[in-house]
Amino acid sequence: MRNKKLQVWLPLIFSLILIAGMFLGYNLNGNSGEKNGFFASNNRGSLQEAIDLIKLRYVDSVNIGMLEGSAIQEIMTELDPHSVYLPAVKVKGANEDLAGNFEGIGVEFNVFKDTVNVVFVIQGGPSDKSGLQIGDKIIEVNKVNLLQKNFDVDSIKKYIRGERGSEADLKIIRNNKQQTITVIRGTIPIPSVDAAYMIDKTIGYIKLNKFTETSYEEFMKAMENLQKLGMQSLIFDLRGNGGGFMNEAVDMADEFLDSDKLIVYTNGVNSKKREYRCKRPGLFEKGKLVLLVDELSASASEVLAGSLQDWCRASIIGRRTFGKGLVQEQYPLSDGSAIRLTVARYYTPLGRSIQRSYENGKKVYMDELWERFNSGELLSGDSTKKHVNGKKFTTACKDTLYGGEGITPNIFVPLDTSLSQQKIVRLLNETNISRIIYNYYLEHKDQLIQFNTAVNFSQQFNASKLWDELVKTANGSFDFKSITAKEKELLQQRMVAQLARFKWRNEGFYQVMNNKDETIKSAIEKINK
Repeated sequence: MRNKKLQVWLPLIFSLILIAGMFLGYNLNGNSGEKNGFFASNNRGSLQEAIDLIKLRYVDSVNIGMLEGSAIQEIMTELDPHSVYLPAVKVKGANEDLAGNFEGIGVEFNVFKDTVNVVFVIQGGPSDKSGLQIGDKIIEVNKVNLLQKNFDVDSIKKYIRGERGSEADLKIIRNNKQQTITVIRGTIPIPSVDAAYMIDKTIGYIKLNKFTETSYEEFMKAMENLQKLGMQSLIFDLRGNGGGFMNEAVDMADEFLDSDKLIVYTNGVNSKKREYRCKRPGLFEKGKLVLLVDELSASASEVLAGSLQDWCRASIIGRRTFGKGLVQEQYPLSDGSAIRLTVARYYTPLGRSIQRSYENGKKVYMDELWERFNSGELLSGDSTKKHVNGKKFTTACKDTLYGGEGITPNIFVPLDTSLSQQKIVRLLNETNISRIIYNYYLEHKDQLIQFNTAVNFSQQFNASKLWDELVKTANGSFDFKSITAKEKELLQQRMVAQLARFKWRNEGFYQVMNNKDETIKSAIEKINK
């Protein structure tokens, strides 16, 4: 009987002991000057003290949240260039960029003469199911007039996008007549594989624009499809790819490397060394492989390129990469904002750190690409001075590689400056080439249907027709006599590629552009040796 009574009272006794212990701990903290509860520290720091004083004593009302955000932003500027603060309003967009999808109606649009023009409708997406077409002009969404001149692209996106399952009542103009279409918003994929096609009977090509949550899955589908078409060699294009999730790059490297080879390792003062190794038989461990990189290839792109270069698995062709060897992790804050904090550096299998120096500050760090152009490096490939103090590494195939300052390619291809950036900008501003190509497509859709592939289109389409349309529409606003024969050829090629994009999307664009791409030519020559 006594045991039963004890069992009844035992939980209550334990609770009283726990409460007494917590009370005693609280008083001990209070006796030492702390008034903020059980787990608060005496070391709040000067920043928190300053904010508390402003909150309690400042003469006027203050938006403390905005003040804290500004303080965090200023702190981030004192760290490395890739540690950033994301205000709450920007977190969703930043996450969507790497999620591989967003919620909306499934169209691509451009604004011409203050009007939203539909330039592409995703096949099978919400807008496609509702009957929206390329060429439709959206003038209203849920009774919000989009013809307001103060609306920029982000403002328009805010009204067109929305939660999956919600309705978007669109007032459109089609063939000069108004009508209303209701679209049920859905989850829209953002492909990271821009193109995957066969250059010839045995050489495949894949273009990857970033490393998102779905990139490895997309990459594997592309690889499997190309292998079914007879691919024996691969050109993997990472030019302009600024990175993303490192694990996606690791998984891709695993498809090219055999056994349990080390792919990359990370290390930091507050992060233990962590190795990433091959885990499974790869899909393409033996075929010839070329990676294309340039000055905008960064982060996860450099992880992939560095691992394959260290193991002599691929030839790297192009120009020296950006040089970002820092690993970020995102941490949410209580107000919905977040910080992406650098927690470690990554190193290639040989131990190379790819990160270039940022000791002279963020501005100098970000401006270095322009300095590389001015120094002639992007034209000559001379990056020797960047490796004077760098550690040397030797691969199994006797190549000499260097630490720091990005990935230096095995074969250099200079930046094509045939058409100056200044001239391109002026031409775009004075003629609005995008609108001209868009209108040409709408007026000649029936003629374009006859072409089965983008390759046939680029070979048979008369580019001079598009050029004549450009000159006619410009109506004297641009001096076309200043365009050289070489510049005209490049511009025509780009215009034809943009025209192909309306029918064959990004894959069609790259099939046309790659026809005369010097880096692609160099890659094919390397494979055929």
